[in-house]
Amino acid sequence: MDDAKFEVRLEPDRKGRMVHARVSADEYAEIEKAAKAADMTVSGFFRSLIIEGAGVRPILTKDDRFVMALLLEDMRAIGVNLNQVARSINSSKSVHPSELGINLGNVQRVQAAVLTELRSLAKRAGHKRRGEG
Repeated sequence: MDDAKFEVRLEPDRKGRMVHARVSADEYAEIEKAAKAADMTVSGFFRSLIIEGAGVRPILTKDDRFVMALLLEDMRAIGVNLNQVARSINSSKSVHPSELGINLGNVQRVQAAVLTELRSLAKRAGHKRRGEG
């Protein structure tokens, strides 16, 4: 894996740039309706469509960022435990098989939680913007 870090921001960045698009009155009314159904501002709705459509990154809610931060902390703690096990094995110390089993079980649980959250996020993003959920 490369050295890129996964950063979870609990506070959104200040928006300093503007993107302009011309739409008809009817189109704007539909955009407003869809944004309201998604419980988003027109600006946030428009931004989420553009950013996700460009494949840059998904728009995360405050709750999404909180859950991702918790999962990231869990993964960090598991990594620390696995490093301790590896250090013990590399220094010819014995490691009880149950310790390995516990650590691997923790990895599997966090992996399942991350997968569930990502699937939910992907599904929710499109449905929410379409006013489906």
